Amino acid sequence: MIGIVSYGGYIPHLRMDRMSIYQQVGWFAPAVAMFAQGERAMCNWDEDSVTMAVAAARDCLAGQDKARVGALYLASTTMPFADRLNAGIVATALNLRDEIVAADVSSSLKAGTSALIAALDGARSGRRSLVTAADRRETRSGSFYEMWFGDGAASFLVGDDEVIAEFEGSHSLTRDFVSHYRATGQQFDYTWEERWIRDEGYSQIIPEAIKGLLEKLGLSIDDVDRVIYPCFFAREHAGIGRAIGAGPEKIAGNLHQICGETGAAHPLVMLAHALQDAEPGQRLVVAGFGQGCDALCFRVTEGIRNLPAKKGVQGSLADKQTVDQYMKFLKFRDLVETEAGIRAEGTYQTSLTTLWRSRKMILGLVGGRCTACGTPQFPKADICVNPECGASHTQEDYEFADRPAVIKSFTGDMLAVSPNPPAIYGMVQFEDGGRLMADFTDCELADVKVGMPARMVFRRHHVDRERGIIGYFWKAVPLVREYEAREQERAGRAAEIRDAGQPEATGVSTAAAFFQALPGCFQPGAAAGVDAVFQFSLSGEGGGEWFAAVKDGACVVEQGQHPRPTTTLKMTAGDFLQFASGQLPAMQAFTSGRLKIEGDMLKSQLVEKLFKLR
Repeated sequence: MIGIVSYGGYIPHLRMDRMSIYQQVGWFAPAVAMFAQGERAMCNWDEDSVTMAVAAARDCLAGQDKARVGALYLASTTMPFADRLNAGIVATALNLRDEIVAADVSSSLKAGTSALIAALDGARSGRRSLVTAADRRETRSGSFYEMWFGDGAASFLVGDDEVIAEFEGSHSLTRDFVSHYRATGQQFDYTWEERWIRDEGYSQIIPEAIKGLLEKLGLSIDDVDRVIYPCFFAREHAGIGRAIGAGPEKIAGNLHQICGETGAAHPLVMLAHALQDAEPGQRLVVAGFGQGCDALCFRVTEGIRNLPAKKGVQGSLADKQTVDQYMKFLKFRDLVETEAGIRAEGTYQTSLTTLWRSRKMILGLVGGRCTACGTPQFPKADICVNPECGASHTQEDYEFADRPAVIKSFTGDMLAVSPNPPAIYGMVQFEDGGRLMADFTDCELADVKVGMPARMVFRRHHVDRERGIIGYFWKAVPLVREYEAREQERAGRAAEIRDAGQPEATGVSTAAAFFQALPGCFQPGAAAGVDAVFQFSLSGEGGGEWFAAVKDGACVVEQGQHPRPTTTLKMTAGDFLQFASGQLPAMQAFTSGRLKIEGDMLKSQLVEKLFKLR
């Protein structure tokens, strides 16, 4: 029996609210309003197809013997290197053995399913193969595809034993049907009108491939429990199901509202998503579309009950942070050039000789462990770091990537160059020993705590645009939810309480009460030479208009709107109370869009100086 042994998935932590896109581009592209519902997955600034592929593969390999992997296929239409084996980077990051076959599969959106078929063919000879697919596709601002696309990855381990989904067969069509293309050196796809791919592509080719598969296997649609195929047109997605005779209950959702279409990875993302709910005996058909179509059939086995728990696509979809700042979306994708200052002018030339010698340390996060005393350390060294040991040349390779860790110290650096300031970094202590000074990612500074658990992720470290090379390394992701759950358990609380009135530090529970008490917080000694009117415009429940006029060392606070405010601070009433109590730092509120400032921005920074808010 050959088939799927394990699966994994990865959707980036960030989601872009589609309505936020429309609010910024609707003035010149009003038609995109038709698709401004839900959210699309978006890469953080340090993510690309390689890093997402590594993340999905790590999820897939959890609890598996990596030494048995004999081949690695990376499928993507957005690989960062044209002449460097991208699959080789993934293999090194995963610390797979050198004696494997590795290949990049590209140039079509069905690359993911084509790679899966190739791996399954290899399984007939007893070889275990890892297939991982990822895409981070770029679009022009204001296009429909900006709304439709999303970023993501999926991974499958295939072999001839411990199978959780038996491979029953496949059927492929290869046709040079061009609905879009991207020539070498071009950043964006050239697309034909949507009716072409909708009516002659999706609606014709996918049903033909699925029907051909069922005929080849001697099955009918009644024998199939779940049909999985990509199509971001809702009406046509349902129409394909009708064309093959499948009822709505058999058609897997296209994940458009919560993720977007993830390119070459999407059929595999949908398959991984479906397998998380699959039961033994169910038959799944999955199709990948792009210059033809691949259709594959799997039968779920009892082995799926024994598969170790994994985060998967469903877990990644639940672990999210919604972004409503369209400029951040553009910046993270290098679609807008911003001023970074002199500090960004440093050279990032990669020494290829050093990269080769230290490839396990840099790409695989491999340190050392002393065979004399068992002490782990990073990086690996000739002498044991344990002061009670100090043995020489006793280090063996020791992988840190999957070791539990906690944050020992951290800082937020506004001076360091970062596409998402402040740059957050600190010391990470691994549970079994070993420390690492690491950058933090997928977090907000206000959420990071000493003692918080963290996990390591493979990310971009820097991009050398002059020489066209990307430097990869490992970063730490603070596990905020796990930390909060642990703290609640320690305190004996059964549920998390948020926004339950004004925090204790201020002694008031409403914005009105806060402004009534504000004159008592005024610091006359800090007001020398200050002549300004601070307007506070608070929306939502408990909101309203208040202003504080500061002049000649005195302060007047009144309700209402001042005719000539120096600066206006706009927030929801709930966010303002968090800001006033110190729970929401001003910089975080501003960079996240929860605080909007109009007028003299420099004067707005005097608020915390003039008033002792806590």
